[in-house]
Amino acid sequence: MVGAYARGVENDYLPRTAAFFDLDKTVIAKSSTLTFGRSFYHGGLINRRAVLRTAYAQFVFLAGRADHDQMERMRQYLSSLCKGWNVQQVKEIVAEALHDLIDPIIYDEAASLIEDHHAAGRDVVIVSTSGAEVVEPIGELLGADRVVATRMVVGDDGCFTGEVEYYAYGPTKAEAVRALAGSEGYDLTRCYAYSDSVTDVPMLESVGHPFAVNPDRALRREATAREWPVLVFNKPVRLRQRLPAFAMPARPGVAAAVAVGAAVATAGLVWYAANRRRVRA
Repeated sequence: MVGAYARGVENDYLPRTAAFFDLDKTVIAKSSTLTFGRSFYHGGLINRRAVLRTAYAQFVFLAGRADHDQMERMRQYLSSLCKGWNVQQVKEIVAEALHDLIDPIIYDEAASLIEDHHAAGRDVVIVSTSGAEVVEPIGELLGADRVVATRMVVGDDGCFTGEVEYYAYGPTKAEAVRALAGSEGYDLTRCYAYSDSVTDVPMLESVGHPFAVNPDRALRREATAREWPVLVFNKPVRLRQRLPAFAMPARPGVAAAVAVGAAVATAGLVWYAANRRRVRA
């Protein structure tokens, strides 16, 4: 059902509902984490060789050629790479580069869907495997109400230890969606979810209205078998250039929602792989 995003969405009143969006290749056209490679280089966090490696990883990601083993190796590499990074410095780099790097690669179709869901009274939740320090500012830029993202352990010195505190991947995303439904009173049978990856099938099947967006081959097969709508987003556009102008209702800011009782926002650069144990700082 290509182009189904153009249809109106029903207006929901009670109980509460939400729309859950994967981020990379669903709302934005690239990997949110890898997009900041050059910015981290200019900030002195990585060397030129690491920039080239992240550029290659971005290519593999966009081409859809990364298998499970490749993604595991990349996750391990990025986890070790960010060990020792000062969290405040990462925040400052992301904030400075956010509009230049992310604004131009937001899908116009996704921005329209976010507007539609807000107009229908639904919360919008970004659910991403990328690190919270990257995802939360993007969520705020989009006008999202909540963000679920991977978090890294931060040491007493304010730097990443290289260990994963919470890994938002695969079934863990679905667990976070169910936890939010319990705490916020969402009726999941009336909620929506959008993703490009077969790894997000657990999240998609947890709601009443799942959509495959720019799906990889495995998710396309799954969507066909389950008769899920397939959407094609292919028009990245700067938000301020959209007509009519991209406008969100005034909101108090993005709430970082990882699960019930989640810790204060910390973040890391973690790619897709198998679930990791939660480590509390």
